[in-house]
Amino acid sequence: MVKPTRIRKRERRPRIKDADLFKTVEEVFDVFTLQHLERLLSKGIIWELKGVISSGKEARVYWGKDKKGRDLAVKIYLSATAEFRKSIKKYIMGDPRFESIPKHNFRKLIYAWTRKEYRNLVRMKKAGVNVPEPLAFSGNILVMEFLGEEGYRAPLLVEVIEELGEDEVNRLYREVVRQIRLIVCGARLVHADLSEYNIMIWREEPWIIDVSQAVEHSHPLALELLRRDIENITAFFSRYTDQELDLELEEIRRCLQPQ
Repeated sequence: MVKPTRIRKRERRPRIKDADLFKTVEEVFDVFTLQHLERLLSKGIIWELKGVISSGKEARVYWGKDKKGRDLAVKIYLSATAEFRKSIKKYIMGDPRFESIPKHNFRKLIYAWTRKEYRNLVRMKKAGVNVPEPLAFSGNILVMEFLGEEGYRAPLLVEVIEELGEDEVNRLYREVVRQIRLIVCGARLVHADLSEYNIMIWREEPWIIDVSQAVEHSHPLALELLRRDIENITAFFSRYTDQELDLELEEIRRCLQPQ
């Protein structure tokens, strides 16, 4: 059985609010981020922020709690590098859902990026994809279901693959391909950055995370991005299994054809 991974855990304390917010939230958060965080706190969507689950150049994900004590994943996009700005424009500029976003206003681009991830999660969830349930968003903050238990996050596929037997690897490979099919043929999206680093193993099943860059079929790079997703997944699993799923993958590619 795959066990969750321990994350840094802070002592329980009252919810963050008002002046305390500026003392307890990390200094990298600008005034706009703090305003949106306070909005989510005042609505009761977030009750507490705890340890950092993951930290990267684009965003930090925090373990949080709601009023009922339910675990939350709180993803906060940061003021980013020029490289990240360029990558955001690449995905948004070709997405018809965001044609009206002013490309010169980076804060609005980040807000659109956050909204884009929320909407992508909603579409994937409706299509039956294993993704965290999207709960709310405000500005550059996205609140989601937490994949794990009380301070333990679910491990990434890359973290557990070597612990698994051949039958389990084969089963996971087939299930990941099924998830790709649901994304492409059900949600009518392409993940566009799928790899062993954004698939979690939770309750013995693969869960897809980090879907902010996912694009619609109408995106000019949709086919190229799907090919890259498929190549990433097949290259990774080929190191651990001889199983071939070429027919299933070809059927997924055909879902991208105009209907």
